[in-house]
Amino acid sequence: MNAELPLAEMTVAEKLRAMEALWADLSERAADDAVPAWHAEVLAERERRLASGEEQVLDWDEAKRQLRREVHEGPDS
Repeated sequence: MNAELPLAEMTVAEKLRAMEALWADLSERAADDAVPAWHAEVLAERERRLASGEEQVLDWDEAKRQLRREVHEGPDS
């Protein structure tokens, strides 16, 4: 199915209502299909590593600092 909306003619409020309707439908129908089995396995492994202390949680600002440092200086810095 190829659905087209008259986006150029729609107001912002109409576009937001359309997005909300799409999100509600996706949330109801596709929740189980959207997550493949391998993804659930990866999440379970991450939870296990967190619980065992093998991994730690960083706040977003610290994670960004670490990523920037790795990009600019290399992963071993």
